[in-house]
Amino acid sequence: MRLVSQQRGHARIIRFDEQPVPGASLDDLADPLWRHFASPRVQDTREVLLDKLAMVRPDTEDTLRPTIAGVLMASADPRQWLPNAFIQAVAYRGTDVLPKGSSFYQLDAQDITGPLDAQVLAACQFVRKNMRVYAIKHEGRHDLPQYDMTAVFEALVNAVAHRDYSIYDAKIRLRMFADRLELYSPGAIPNTMTVESLPYRQAARNEAITSLLAKCQVPDAERALTGRSAMMDKRGEGVQIILDQSERLSGQRPHYRLVDDAELLLVIPAARPPLEP
Repeated sequence: MRLVSQQRGHARIIRFDEQPVPGASLDDLADPLWRHFASPRVQDTREVLLDKLAMVRPDTEDTLRPTIAGVLMASADPRQWLPNAFIQAVAYRGTDVLPKGSSFYQLDAQDITGPLDAQVLAACQFVRKNMRVYAIKHEGRHDLPQYDMTAVFEALVNAVAHRDYSIYDAKIRLRMFADRLELYSPGAIPNTMTVESLPYRQAARNEAITSLLAKCQVPDAERALTGRSAMMDKRGEGVQIILDQSERLSGQRPHYRLVDDAELLLVIPAARPPLEP
């Protein structure tokens, strides 16, 4: 097994997500996964189509190989080449990682793998399974979930789309606590953006990945959960949706911050239990 190493010097010429993956072959891209990017009106060969989608590129010996974007979107398990390409999800019992005197502090834990769109949907299901849903019984029963799932979906899509895949041994971390959700995405903010400018500006670290996610349809069964027909909306409204819809639900505004200039952290406060009348 050959792993993708950091190639930052080369990445200044070719974006990291368009670099060919050493040791990978076109047959490592699963037919059902790359074919759903193909238009029925286009009669391109596999090689031509995948090249147009930036899912394959020639290596230094002119051999056509899958790119980082290709294995992330169209291989069954990208960890074969990118061991860090997964979401580590943990749900904790309280408000801290290690509550004092408790040996059962984790309620649930899962390493979420597969192509990026499948990772996002599985992580949404993890959140939905582990969050609390409060019942409001005033004038009929109404449910109050801790998190707005459309906001959670947008946050997870942004994390897999914009994280820095060149950082070795750094994965996306999803942490659920009794009072908040934390999402850590490897890499500093790209280009000249700041935390404060995230709702207002767009900057794609991984243009091939974002383009593929915009073409990737959300399964019909999941559209009510995500609020989207495609995995990514290229209008750049995702951050504003995360902030506004989460605040509307919980009354508290989510916030972003950089951790040691190495990770972007998003904290979404949980909605509190309703007060009994």
